Amino acid sequence: MKKICMLAALFAVTSAQAAVTVRDSDGQVVTLPKPAERVISMAPHVTELLFAAGAGRKIVGAVDYSDYPEAAKAIPRVGSNREVDLERVLALKPDLIVVWRHGSSERQIEMLRKLGIPLYHSEPAKLDEIPDAVSTMGKLMGTETAAEPAAADLRRKLAALRARYAGRPVVRTFYQVWDKPLYTLNGAHIITDALKVCGGENIFASQKVTAPVVSFEAVLQEDPEAIFGTAEKDQGGSNLWRKYPNLKATKQNNLFTIESSLVNRAGPRLIEGTETICEDLEAARQRRKK
Repeated sequence: MKKICMLAALFAVTSAQAAVTVRDSDGQVVTLPKPAERVISMAPHVTELLFAAGAGRKIVGAVDYSDYPEAAKAIPRVGSNREVDLERVLALKPDLIVVWRHGSSERQIEMLRKLGIPLYHSEPAKLDEIPDAVSTMGKLMGTETAAEPAAADLRRKLAALRARYAGRPVVRTFYQVWDKPLYTLNGAHIITDALKVCGGENIFASQKVTAPVVSFEAVLQEDPEAIFGTAEKDQGGSNLWRKYPNLKATKQNNLFTIESSLVNRAGPRLIEGTETICEDLEAARQRRKK
């Protein structure tokens, strides 16, 4: 028994020092000589993924709005999604930077790449990729013993949602990211996948731009049965549609407001946000009978 324990301990030490090779969201191979000990998170959803993978203590820097879980608020900031302080990044001596591509990120990512620090791009495009991302973070950080059970739990929750809402009648839905201007999301975005799990149909799924600006007239013409608006700090939401009483979503009282941090980040809490969307869409179906 003593020999078995010694072998297990030796295996754990060897595994912790072994090279790690994974593929990122771009399909690029990322290899580290050993699991990372000092990581910088360049997106709020990345911070949440790292904490879910049991690697929160290894995050030495993060960008603004990395505010979940509570412990994330104490992590030193290296900038925002618009501008990164490269000197601060270097001073933190990271052995891995996890980046996210967005509208103004290309210049930042190129600057980070020149620092010679390994970069991993994280951008789950489907709900199934969220637990996979937790698992991958565990491999990168050497925290598989925490990451794998967390990933398995997320897969169970997602499977339960799919089973519960499979075959439910479709609800044509408008998803409002913001109203000034009126932003929505197309079919390539992970939110459309969340809507599909719940039996929702994104009325602007065919748009070519991932986050297109649409007109109020276009929404009124599509006449969705349900509208979701995200809100942050008591701003935003779907209530602005109440001034259109002939809109189907308004007539049937299917104007839903959901916390933005639950659904606007492709992290573990998006599965919780999806459950909320499913419950709201089921309420919309029930109102058809009234």
